Amino acid sequence: MKAIILIGGFGTRLRPLTCNTPKPLLPVLNKPFSLYQIELLKKYGIKEIILCMAYLPSEFKKYFGDGKKFGVKISYAVEKSPLGTGGAIKNAEKFVNDSVLIFNGDVLTEINLAKLIQFHRNKKAKATISLVSVPDPTSFGLVETSKDGKILQFLEKPSLNQITCDTINAGTYIFEPEIFRQMPPGVVYSVERELFPTLLNKKIPFYGYVYSAYWIDIGTTEKYLQVHNDLMNRMKKNVIGKNSKIAKSVRIFGHLVVGAQTQISEKTTIYGNVCLGNNVKIGSGCFLSDCVILDKTILEEGSKIEKSLVGKNCIIEENAHLKAGCVIGDKTVVRRYSKL
Repeated sequence: MKAIILIGGFGTRLRPLTCNTPKPLLPVLNKPFSLYQIELLKKYGIKEIILCMAYLPSEFKKYFGDGKKFGVKISYAVEKSPLGTGGAIKNAEKFVNDSVLIFNGDVLTEINLAKLIQFHRNKKAKATISLVSVPDPTSFGLVETSKDGKILQFLEKPSLNQITCDTINAGTYIFEPEIFRQMPPGVVYSVERELFPTLLNKKIPFYGYVYSAYWIDIGTTEKYLQVHNDLMNRMKKNVIGKNSKIAKSVRIFGHLVVGAQTQISEKTTIYGNVCLGNNVKIGSGCFLSDCVILDKTILEEGSKIEKSLVGKNCIIEENAHLKAGCVIGDKTVVRRYSKL
């Protein structure tokens, strides 16, 4: 079985972090987000992967190449302009001659792909989508299924009296080749709003696989920070990259991930979950709490960062303070004593 990863979006909800870096290449604990998906596929023996791209495709080719160094084979389906989820999948049709697994590029998950594939085959489905339960169904589009997993209907952000289930689309699919014939070529087309209703109307065998493993959509700055917290809360020890230096007087109350060649100076305090990229320089007497700071950023002495995201190549001057919720784009300079 081959796999398709949909990574063509502009990542507008993650701006300004995605102004220069495509969302799937943003690091999560200093590893590109898409690499988590590729590693999951590889774990289950799926080593032929098609990346569907529209935004900054050269960045993906530069990082992943042909996939050999990651132990997989990567092909590229590049759209001249964004074609939507369905249009992107249709654009990759030439690479597909059998059942294909499809990942939404926003989703980090620990789904058991072997069980998903077996479910799809047992049901003799033409299309299967993964589903997860959520505590507040009113915030999502819901997917209602029968007892045997057949999809009955889609409910777009229902009111309380319309709720019939708590399962939502989790962004992992399996399509048989004939599903591609339901999608028009070369036009903007949505899997969620157009293809799925078509499958229901035509009574094509269409099933939902419910699972309970970890799942998150990292499509917003809040979720991007949350995924770091979720993964770091599992850590049993801190991770310090090659040639990084942490002064003896640094106090750590929580979890710390540090990239390569990063320096943390004396009397700095680390609280909660803090992730620092490569070649980051933290001055003396800084305070860092539940934050992510990307590569080559400099924090001068006395600066304070709380529950914020800081892009690459930034300078946070002395005694500046970023309060909870700040998102700072690449190459930003925050002047000394500023409070944001």
